[in-house]
Amino acid sequence: MPEAEKPSPATVPDDDSDLSRFGYAQELFRSMGGFSNFAISFSIISILTGAVTLYGYGLEMGGPLEMTLGWPIATFFMLMVAASMGELCSAYPTSGAMYHWAVALGSPAAGWFVAWFNILGLIAAQAGINYSCAQFILPFLDIAATPRNLFLMFAFITLNQGVLNHYGVRLVAILNDLSVTVHILGVLIIVGAIFWMAPLQPVSFLTTAVNSNKRSPYWWAFLLGLLQAQWTFTGFDASAHMAEETHDPRRRAPWGIVLSVAVSGFVGYLLLLSLTIAVRDLPGILHARDAGGNQVPAAIAVLQKAIGPRFGSAMGALASMAMWFCGLSCIASASRALFSLARDNGTPASALLRRVHPRHGTPGPAIWAIVGASIAAMVWTGAIPVVTSLSTVALYVAYVIPLMLGLRARRRGHPWTKWAVWNLGPAGSMVNAVAILYTVFICVVLVMPPNLLAGQTFGGLVLALAALWLWKARSSYAGPDWSAKEMDQ
Repeated sequence: MPEAEKPSPATVPDDDSDLSRFGYAQELFRSMGGFSNFAISFSIISILTGAVTLYGYGLEMGGPLEMTLGWPIATFFMLMVAASMGELCSAYPTSGAMYHWAVALGSPAAGWFVAWFNILGLIAAQAGINYSCAQFILPFLDIAATPRNLFLMFAFITLNQGVLNHYGVRLVAILNDLSVTVHILGVLIIVGAIFWMAPLQPVSFLTTAVNSNKRSPYWWAFLLGLLQAQWTFTGFDASAHMAEETHDPRRRAPWGIVLSVAVSGFVGYLLLLSLTIAVRDLPGILHARDAGGNQVPAAIAVLQKAIGPRFGSAMGALASMAMWFCGLSCIASASRALFSLARDNGTPASALLRRVHPRHGTPGPAIWAIVGASIAAMVWTGAIPVVTSLSTVALYVAYVIPLMLGLRARRRGHPWTKWAVWNLGPAGSMVNAVAILYTVFICVVLVMPPNLLAGQTFGGLVLALAALWLWKARSSYAGPDWSAKEMDQ
């Protein structure tokens, strides 16, 4: 278990003074408590977004067994990743998060690439989240889900989330606290409605291995179907990005990271099992269409057939509300990552992107840069499985690089673990190794067909970043000032 109360040389009585040890002034508004820090990661994980949006994808690839077995497998391994990241966050509680960890334990180049993988992954995730939200809102409003209507609703959602983020971290924190209630209560309502009103399959149906996608062998289709769970378990680094806006971040931010994964894993499993045991016609669910011939998301089709069109649409509206909260939190996290890199002169237009609104205490230019880039990402990819796969791979690469560097530094006797008030103790090396191996494995799986465009796009991003690094950033960027100095022990 993490040694949450272990004395550490890095512990200081004042959060602002702790931040000043990294050479940063307290510019962002520090108002979050432990629950709000947990809430922002829980909201971005958003079981009513990831698990529901790609429910049809997972069901098509692996059938009911994908839901019964794939979700707990992903939950277990992502807890290893979350715990490893929590320990690093406790040692380096700054908005730079993985970027700063990679700089401190590796090099400016490692940190710069991690920062951009993180930012680009969050941008792609934002696009997938809000497009999914639009898909769920339109049927509830009885608006045809045409490509034009979907894109207009997606853009409207993204813009209003940008406005709310611009007004202040306190407002976003309140909405994120509300989001936890919406997610957990929403799942309980859906589960209760299904078990009360719907005709159910026998429990043995949950172990049925059905590959509707016709990929062979089955186990390969099953692995591809893990995208549903893996995309859901992204974004929990938000607790680390909000460290400079959280009281006692060396303890509370790591717990926010880990608890967001643990609670999401448990509640999400209840949701998936209840949806799956209510599936009566698997082909009909996977190919459901509305009156205009537009495809209906599989989760909504299950609810409409299981508990009636009216109740099913109402449950879809509840899911769309959770998705909106998810997108709101994602902009907050992504903008802090971009702000942090700009603060260290690691982006184009750094002087603009590091500006903080003097009244609201939020990085306004960074927020609107994320909004614009998210809309552009959806225009480029045009498909939910592609954009979600791209975001998952980019974010996992941003996670795994600092984990590798942290494990290497741990084995070389680097003192960073002494600065981590929240730490894994003797189990740290083993947990880190498991997390790294699984993350590398899943990244390879998730760029295989049918998500080849995601792999190609990610490869293009790597080449573009490498060219930018060699052309300009290598000579102009040296990392944050504090990384060049050994921190006091």
